[in-house]
Amino acid sequence: MKTNKLKLAILDMNNDEPNQGLRCIKEIVSTFNDDIDFQIFNVRAKLEIPDTSFDIYISSGGPGSPLDDGEWRAPYLKLMQSLWDFNKTSQYPKKSVFFICYSFQVICDYFQLGELKPRRSTSFGILRVHKTKKGHNDLIFEGLNDPFYAVDSRDWQLIQPKLTVFKKQGASILSLEKIRTHVELERAIMAVRFSDEFVGTQFHPEAEPVSMEAYFGLEENKKKVVDSFGIEKYNQMMDRIDDPEKIELTYNTILPKFIKNAIVQIKEPLMS
Repeated sequence: MKTNKLKLAILDMNNDEPNQGLRCIKEIVSTFNDDIDFQIFNVRAKLEIPDTSFDIYISSGGPGSPLDDGEWRAPYLKLMQSLWDFNKTSQYPKKSVFFICYSFQVICDYFQLGELKPRRSTSFGILRVHKTKKGHNDLIFEGLNDPFYAVDSRDWQLIQPKLTVFKKQGASILSLEKIRTHVELERAIMAVRFSDEFVGTQFHPEAEPVSMEAYFGLEENKKKVVDSFGIEKYNQMMDRIDDPEKIELTYNTILPKFIKNAIVQIKEPLMS
């Protein structure tokens, strides 16, 4: 007997600016096409907001301030609150949501989990991310080294966690940014599990090495990186791109594990 496919909504938060992340998300989701049909919603540029009938939601990264009070913000947060409330009051199937970078910052601000502030300078490149104790036991990091490597691209950061809010909500910090012994700056929170179904990262787990290498190999894109961050940062990034133990491992682990777990959590109760 043929079972119905699950529905997955990709929330495009890029505001119509060119990016690689959305294509990478679609590629990862497409590997589950036996189980999932997906639809893309252009949230910020076209005010496209899905309803609550989807089983899985992936909310992308994007440019600009996560405190932007555009028209999209209220309906977007209303959707997230509705999904959160649904999960709290329904036994199954729950709604699984993954937040990436910009979306992660927006939802952390909404839940008031810490201070969201502009960085002194943009964090950019393939950087080390350290697991916390909770992160070591979280399924989305299963199989990753500690530290592991991820693509980081952000002008904002979540710092100074409000631990009483974390405790009240049942949320936990899964990872922190690299240790910087030469500067006295607080390390940013790089991943949070908000609940069993809601999880997110401040880095880009969808970044895929082949397309990144091609993209940053183009002279105009190389020039942008070198002009902004220097040739040393560019060369370091290019050296790390094709290392199978770095972003390729992250790409093959975090979002696929999130989707696979969501499918299992939804389908198992229906089959029992």
